[in-house]
Amino acid sequence: MRPMSPIFDLYFWPTPNGYKISIMLEELGVDYQVVPINIAEGEQHEERFAMVSPNHKIPALTHYVGGERAPVHLFESGAILLYLGDWSKRFIPTEACAYRDCLMWLMWQMGGLGPMAGQAHHFLQYAREDLPYAKERYRAECRRLYAVLEKRLTGRDFVAGEYSIADIAIVAWVYRHQRHEIDLAHYPEVRSWYERLLARSAVQRGFEVGRALVEKGNFTSDRVQSVLFGEDQAE
Repeated sequence: MRPMSPIFDLYFWPTPNGYKISIMLEELGVDYQVVPINIAEGEQHEERFAMVSPNHKIPALTHYVGGERAPVHLFESGAILLYLGDWSKRFIPTEACAYRDCLMWLMWQMGGLGPMAGQAHHFLQYAREDLPYAKERYRAECRRLYAVLEKRLTGRDFVAGEYSIADIAIVAWVYRHQRHEIDLAHYPEVRSWYERLLARSAVQRGFEVGRALVEKGNFTSDRVQSVLFGEDQAE
C-alpha cells in the first residue's frame, strides 16, 4: 500500500507568524509537509505562491480535503488558526464567554502585538537609517502591550481560560521578545505563562520547524532589504 500523502502543505519561513501555524499543526498531531518560502530571496512574490497567498505573505496553508484531496487554500495566520480550530474542534473554547475571549485576544495579537513588535524589529534590527523616534515609539508600544498582557494573565494560566489558538498566536511573538527589547523580568505573569507554554512538547517542536532555514534569513544586505522593504516587492 502506498503511504498517504500529507493532508496539509505549510508554506513557511521561520518568523513569528510562521511559527503560529507550525505550533498549531504540531499540537494537532496531523501529517503535514513544509514548503519553504524564502522571503529573503523574494519567493513570496512568485506566481506559484500568489495562487495560495494573494497578499504575498507567509504563512499560508493548503488543506487537501476528502478522498479526492480537493485543495483548500488559506492565508493570514489568524484565519488559518481559526480554520484549523474549527476543523479539529480543538484549541477553541466552546463555552460562550471563553470563545469570545479567545477571539478578542487573537485579534489583539493580530492587530496589536504582532504589528507593533514587527515595526520594532524593523527599526531596531533592519532599518538602514538610525531613527531614534521610531525606535522609541515602537519600544514604548511594545512595553504597553506587554503590560496589557501582564494584567490579563494575572490569576490565569492562559489568556482565554483554557489553552487556545489565542495563546499560540501570542507566544509566537513573545518568542521574539529580545528582538523588540522586552525584558520578561519586568512582566512576571507573562514570563510564567511563556515558560508554561515552552514546556509543551508540541510548542517546542513547532519552534524547531525550519531551524535550518534561520541562517538563510539575513535581512541586512542591500539586495534583501530591497526585496523585503523596497521597490522589488510585487504590486
